[in-house]
Amino acid sequence: MATSKSKKQITLELSIQVSLDGLSFCTINSAENELVQFKKIRFPHQVDPVKLLEEIQKIYAEEKSIAEAGQVKLIFDNALYSFVPAILFKEENASDYLKFNTKILKTDFIANEEIGETGIINVYIPYTNIINFFFEKFGEFEYQHLNTVLVESLLELPKADTPRIFAHIKNKQFDLVVIENGELLLCNSFSFTEKEDFLYYILFTAEQLNLDPERFRLILLGAISKASPLFKIAFEYIKHVELLETNFSLNQENELKGLNELEEYILIKNLGEKRSS
Repeated sequence: MATSKSKKQITLELSIQVSLDGLSFCTINSAENELVQFKKIRFPHQVDPVKLLEEIQKIYAEEKSIAEAGQVKLIFDNALYSFVPAILFKEENASDYLKFNTKILKTDFIANEEIGETGIINVYIPYTNIINFFFEKFGEFEYQHLNTVLVESLLELPKADTPRIFAHIKNKQFDLVVIENGELLLCNSFSFTEKEDFLYYILFTAEQLNLDPERFRLILLGAISKASPLFKIAFEYIKHVELLETNFSLNQENELKGLNELEEYILIKNLGEKRSS
C-alpha cells in the first residue's frame, strides 16, 4: 500500500440517530478510535417515516463510509414510548402500555427492550420501513430507542449525594430523566416552544417528586450551552445548574473538529464503548 494511513486497520462502526425532524450519524474506525465522518441534517419541517427513509436512502448512496460499515447501531428518537416495570410487563399486551399516550395503528410494530439492570422495560414504536432498509443493506444489526441509551448512560455515571435531574435537549423537545441514589425515578419527554415552558416542566416535575430547587442538581446535555436562553432561565430559578461533562477521546480529522460532543452525546454513546480517557 502506498501510504502509512492506508495501512491502518479499518473497522467501521456506524451510529445513526433518526427522528421525524432530522437525523445524524457518525462513523468511527474502532481499531484506531478515529472519527471518520459525522453529519447532521435538520428538516425544515417534520416529515413522515416514508420521507425519512428517502433521506436515509439518499445519504446511503452519497456517503461511502456508511455503505462500508461493518457494525450498525440505529437509534429511534421519538415520543412513542412508555416505561413499564418488568414485573408487570407482558409482551402480548404491549399495545396496552402505549394506547393512553400514543396513537397506535393496527399495522404498527411494537418493540421492547430492558433498560440495563433497572427492572424496567421500554415499550416503543420503531419505524419498520427503516428497520427493513438497514436489514436489507447490512443483515443483522442493532437498534434501540433513544431513551434506552440515554437512561443507561446516565445510570453509569458515578452516584451523587443529591438528586439529579437530567434534561436532554433537542429541537423544541427535551427528555427529562430523574435519578436519586442511583435509582431511576422518572423519564418523560416534553415539547416546548418558549424557554418558560422548558422551565415549567422541570419545576413541575421536581414539585411532583418533592425535590427542592435549592438542593437538586439540574444537568443539561444535548443542544445546549451556557449561552443558551434555556440555560440562563434555569440558572435564575434553580440553584445548581451545569452542563454534563463529556470525556470522549475520539481522534478527529481537522474537518470534523466541529463535532459537538455534548449535543451528540447519545449518538457517540450508542457505539457501546465508553471511549473515555
